[in-house]
Amino acid sequence: MPLERRTLTGLAIALLSALAGIAQAQTFETGLAAYQRGDSETAFQVWRPLAQQGHIEAQFRLGVLYDLGQGVTQNLSEARKWYRSAAELCHAEAQYNLAVMLDTGEGAAQNSGEAAAWYRKAADQGYPRAQYNLGVLYLDGRGVAQSDAEAMALFRRAAEQGDAHAQNSLGVMFDQGQGTTRNELEAVKWIRLSANQGYAEAQFNLGVMYEVGSAVPLNMAEAARWYALAAEQGHVEAQFNLGAMFDVTEHVPQSEAEAERQQRRAALAAQLYRRAAEQGHVRAQFNLGLMYETGIGVAQDDVQAYLWFDLAAAQGDSAAIETRETVAARMTPPQLAAARKIASEFNSSESNP
Repeated sequence: MPLERRTLTGLAIALLSALAGIAQAQTFETGLAAYQRGDSETAFQVWRPLAQQGHIEAQFRLGVLYDLGQGVTQNLSEARKWYRSAAELCHAEAQYNLAVMLDTGEGAAQNSGEAAAWYRKAADQGYPRAQYNLGVLYLDGRGVAQSDAEAMALFRRAAEQGDAHAQNSLGVMFDQGQGTTRNELEAVKWIRLSANQGYAEAQFNLGVMYEVGSAVPLNMAEAARWYALAAEQGHVEAQFNLGAMFDVTEHVPQSEAEAERQQRRAALAAQLYRRAAEQGHVRAQFNLGLMYETGIGVAQDDVQAYLWFDLAAAQGDSAAIETRETVAARMTPPQLAAARKIASEFNSSESNP
């Protein structure tokens, strides 16, 4: 009985696949080197055929290029397609990016349920940003049944990996006793960890804690320091709160030296109010209007006062409506026309950024 021959087909295929894998890896690295030196067009040309051949990392990277419009015209539908290809092959970051697009409706219809499913796949692979975003869905009850406990568990998993957003959210939940027993020590611990990473929302929260003496000793200097760090990043509430700390419009100075110090503080308050007001913060708009009306911290200017009162009034602030009319009563028709024109231009720029 003749011996049965061993088939070499499988061995040959395996050998060819290994050689192809080496070649693909070398080609991918060529694209990566091009991308790192700022040549996105070459990276696109190198990665596209690899992606079409099923190279997972190339599929993900191609999605990024389409997503950002690097080396190719931006195309969110194509980005989503390539993220999905890599995601289906268990690429955690592609799963996360696909989930974000589904969550926000970028590139196609919004679908919170499918977003949650992809976030979970990435979260189960230990991807902290997916853990955090899935926690947010549980907190809001979007695409999943609302659950503070699930949200907190996911925030903790991400926070323990150093995710600043998750650390802040975990701290807030401890502070509010949401999904857990209230624990001020845990609250300030996690919020501080996040703030120390430069996360503006956490810096603002820590500033509030120091200003009111919640979970930490009352310390206005520390409050101002954390507000300033958040304000520098454009955090509107931090800008307003820090402005309010410098605002001395209700205090009567007792000496010339004190009056000079107050004027310097008022000027800082006006600058901070303006930054918040330009972002649409209604109380900052009203307070800035008061400063222009009285000439504290800024040169007295009824046109500017009317402008900021008018903007606050448009958001329904009743005090601004009343004060705007008081200012308008003493303005000339040209002044009133100028103020209304500026307000209209401001509103147009806000609606068409």
